[in-house]
Amino acid sequence: MKKIIFLLSTAAILASCSSTKKIDTVSKAMDNVEKINELKFPKVNAIQIAQDVAFLASDDLKGRDTGSEGIEKAAAYLSERFQEMGIASYKGAYLDNFDAKGKKAFNVVAMIPGSDKALKDEVVVIGAHYDHIGILQAVAGDSIANGANDNATGTASVLALAANFQEIDFNRRTVVFALFSAEEKGLLGSKHLANRMKEEGENVVAMLNFEMTGTPMVNRPYIAYLTGHDGSNMAAVFNDANINRVVTGKLDQAAKFNLFKRSDNYPFFEAFNVPSQTFSTFDFTNFDHYHKVGDDTTQVNTDHMAQLVNAVMPGVFSVVNGKKLKLTPATNE
Repeated sequence: MKKIIFLLSTAAILASCSSTKKIDTVSKAMDNVEKINELKFPKVNAIQIAQDVAFLASDDLKGRDTGSEGIEKAAAYLSERFQEMGIASYKGAYLDNFDAKGKKAFNVVAMIPGSDKALKDEVVVIGAHYDHIGILQAVAGDSIANGANDNATGTASVLALAANFQEIDFNRRTVVFALFSAEEKGLLGSKHLANRMKEEGENVVAMLNFEMTGTPMVNRPYIAYLTGHDGSNMAAVFNDANINRVVTGKLDQAAKFNLFKRSDNYPFFEAFNVPSQTFSTFDFTNFDHYHKVGDDTTQVNTDHMAQLVNAVMPGVFSVVNGKKLKLTPATNE
């Protein structure tokens, strides 16, 4: 398994270290790196992203409505993907079962335990919803709301980040990868998991959510925007961690339509009162198929998705390895 390459001759040092000493050595090297962008990260596999989106948005899954046979197939696929990556299930099971207004539902949850004695009990949740709205009235003979951009793209982005962390094999804090069902029913999956983690005494310090990341933004100097942009220092942390471009910005429409409270970040904010925000590239001008049968794979740019994951990876790595995110008063913009 590949390790991340540090530009301070750390790789040479690691070659002669035991497994335990590797963690200690990398940790000390990180403390001496002034900027996180001095680290080299694995590049995302755009082909795998395309394959994940294609499966989840296929007609065979019939729009992944909660309680349907299609979403059961999606959950099985996602569980298998985590298994293939060698990422363990969350507390003994990938499926986190709950009732969604009388329908059987399940989040898919995996976990990489933290390595640092002081930080391993702090949890960073990285999530996206994988459900959609199922079957609609037919348009030109097509009745399946495939949900490619909403939200097979966010789900595939989380899988790509999970693969990166498994390859890097270095995370001081524990990382929980949560793929939610019943978002379209009122954020029910994320509410269930956030409340469960709260009841079980988990110390969640941040929640990073990915929603509708399949289309590039139009005439923006940043690659994605954050809901609740002014509610924390998350945007600044992510931008400081990336030397090549401004990663995150503020979208006025996100505040206008109160998007901070309309995705799976919000239940974690309510439960833990920590920075919990959504990354998105849907800017109200670049996608015309929201909750329509036209939301299929032809509308998704997987090269853009790979670029997005590559861009946010330094910021995610920084947060996972100890960077503190802080709330500010304006948590709903």
